[in-house]
Parts: sequence; C-alpha cells; structure tokens
Amino acid sequence: MELTIINTFTDQPFKGNPAAVCLLTVESDSEWMQRIAKEINMPVTAFIQSHNGEWNLRWFTPTIEIPICGHGTLASSFFLWDKGLVPRNQPIAYHTKSGLLTARFVDGMVQLEFPSLIEQETAAPELLIKALGVMPEYVGQNKWDYLVEVQSEEIVRNLKPDIDSIAQLPVRGVIVTSQSDSCEYDFVSRFFSPAQGLDEDQVTGSAHCCLGPYWKSKLDKSVFIAYQASERGGLLKVEVTENTVKLSGHAVTIFEGNLTICPQTR
Repeated sequence: MELTIINTFTDQPFKGNPAAVCLLTVESDSEWMQRIAKEINMPVTAFIQSHNGEWNLRWFTPTIEIPICGHGTLASSFFLWDKGLVPRNQPIAYHTKSGLLTARFVDGMVQLEFPSLIEQETAAPELLIKALGVMPEYVGQNKWDYLVEVQSEEIVRNLKPDIDSIAQLPVRGVIVTSQSDSCEYDFVSRFFSPAQGLDEDQVTGSAHCCLGPYWKSKLDKSVFIAYQASERGGLLKVEVTENTVKLSGHAVTIFEGNLTICPQTR
C-alpha cells in the first residue's frame, strides 16, 4: 500500500504540518491503523479508501484516533489529485466520523469546507491561566477547545505553556490567538493539544473553524490570511460563510514509499 508524507499549509519542504497518507486497498481495523500511525510517528496519519466514487477517511495521531483533522484532509486531497486518482477539476467528498467533508482545488490550493465551531465566552479556569502564564484578554470554549485571546502577537509567539497543566484541562486543546502586528496576516495563533498526544500542533485546520468566526465578529470581515506561529509555521486562507469555514492551503510531497506490512500479514 502506498504511503506518502506531505507537508501541509506550506509550499516549502520541512515547513507547515506534516501528515502521512496511507491509501488502503483492503478493509483494515482500527487497531492495525493505530499501530501504523504509532510506527510512522507523524502528527497525523490519514487512511483513505475508495467508496462508491467517494472516499472513506480516518485520522490517527501516534496515540489515538481523532474525529476531525484539517491538515490530514488537506494532505489526503493533495495526494489524490497529485496521483491522478481524482481529476483536479472534480471535488472530493469524504465520509468521516465528523460527517461528510468536501475538498476542492481552487487557485492552486486545496480548499476544505468544514463546519463552523462557535465558542461561547466562559470564565477562565485558574489552571488555564497557570498553564499559559499570561492573563487572557478573552476566554471562550467550543465543544472541543478553549479559545484564548492575548494582548499581542509577541505574546503568542513567545508563549511557553506548562503542557502538563494543559493536559489536566477537560478539553481537546487550547487555542491561543491575537491580532497580527503586521499587515501580512490578519491574526496569528498556536494550538496545544496534549490530550491528542500533540504537545503543540504545527498547523491546525480545525482550530481555524473556531478562529475564523471569532475574528469575523471582532474585525467585521469574512476572509482572512492567518498564520499559525509554531516552530514550523503555516499559512492559511480562511473564509467564513454562514455555517461553514473554508480553509485553503498549499502542500508539498517530501516522501513516497510503500507499506510492506498490510492488514492480512500483521
């Protein structure tokens, strides 16, 4: 089975968020997929399989299966178009644990359409403030994460949170964001998710499903250029519609190979 490693939300090797894409040709169980993801040890391994002209898609970190993953979906879409398995002028529909997700090739980028994640303002837990080491300007919570706005881009970039404390919070992760100090981006962010086995995710599509609507209400606009200021960094175009968020980004393949251990031989 084909295995490809793709850097997403970037047009440069060794930047953005890496994902492994595994093209399944036979039915595979969850235990086998989790073992492969642990062995490959990418932030996410995406498993795709053809299904009645559409595609089944699942995502695994090295430790758990996750319900949604932007960069894993972007990598899968780039793989299918790049290999000629789907024409570039044809959208891709994925059946996932988060429902039907779609991808299109638009203006040289992969464009994903995901459901919006709207946060509600909440009191900042003491453990969250302790973990971040800064006083938030705003704290909200959606069904998965805390969203924390801080005063400046400098604070976002220099943040050194206590990951052990974040791991004790009853959420998938913590999104930290601020308006950008430059005209190059509209806002910047970082995302910490030890609950998924990722102390810091490099570029997080699903976090921008919350960030997009949040900054739309703050900046009174619906299209943004966003930068996730992790060590590798990544760039996203974010377009907020009524009920969805469109996330666009580039991708680059850095490794192609084959899995020699398939489900029948494990």
